[in-house]
Amino acid sequence: MKKLLLMIKFVFISSFLFVGYLYLSDPTPDNFKVDKALFPYESHYIDLENGARIHYVDEGKGKTLLLLHGNPTWSFLYRKIIAELKGEYRLIAPDYLGFGLSSAPKDYDFTAAEQAQAMNEFVQKLDLQDTTIMVQDWGGPIGFDVALSNPERISAFVIGNTWAWPLERTGQKVFSSLMGGVLGQLTSWCCNGVVRFFMSRGVINSLSNAELAMYLAPFSQYDKRSQTHVFPAQLQDADKFLSYVSENLHTLSDRPALLVWGMQDFAFQEPERSRFEATFPKHKTVLLENAGHFIQEDAPKEIADAIRDWLK
Repeated sequence: MKKLLLMIKFVFISSFLFVGYLYLSDPTPDNFKVDKALFPYESHYIDLENGARIHYVDEGKGKTLLLLHGNPTWSFLYRKIIAELKGEYRLIAPDYLGFGLSSAPKDYDFTAAEQAQAMNEFVQKLDLQDTTIMVQDWGGPIGFDVALSNPERISAFVIGNTWAWPLERTGQKVFSSLMGGVLGQLTSWCCNGVVRFFMSRGVINSLSNAELAMYLAPFSQYDKRSQTHVFPAQLQDADKFLSYVSENLHTLSDRPALLVWGMQDFAFQEPERSRFEATFPKHKTVLLENAGHFIQEDAPKEIADAIRDWLK
């Protein structure tokens, strides 16, 4: 076990140092401008009680799909799925506070519980009804918390590579300690290392320079990068929040669930998928053989086709 832990640490440290060596300067501009050629959707905003402002896109008409992203992404992650489905459904994709084009109030801590609270207020302000939530990465715990707080509004789930309970596997805990610790903080501050690491290791099909620039852009300024390493730390620090979600998840087990699961994910694999399949008896599973962690980038058409067939 000690040799395994040392090997894992060596791999992550080497990866971070390599990323830092390659990208000591960040090419993205100080002012975040959306590349409309890649993300041609109208921006909408809602102000929250705490002074935050949530950015979201709202495309199409029909049954509502709420698309929740994880770390370190934003609504841009869902651009291809929105393009595939906007002719048949209403697709709403918000940015968490401090991510994408959403702003956070001063002294905001960017914890999972805070982000879930913001998404709960967002859903209530939009008065969403009969909504299917698609969740992936941190979208899982946050989205399930939204459903637990608004059970009358949420009718079904599309579950990508995610989880909804306190961490159990050693490798995940080591990952959290490294990415959310001093190493993650340092590489995040110096060269957007957390974003670069996730967006290189998390996809099977490499991003174009323009696509990578859109993931880096929200964090182009040095003082707007801390949230990218807070979420990895939260994998262990948010045990209270994750325990609440886990202990109450069974109350949602009557909802239909579509699992769209990337088979080449470095983070969430068969143990997490099997647990969701056991939790939601009325599930359908679609395995994405050529998709990594960010399934929305690797298999958008497969996911859109699966959602379309499942909802019909």
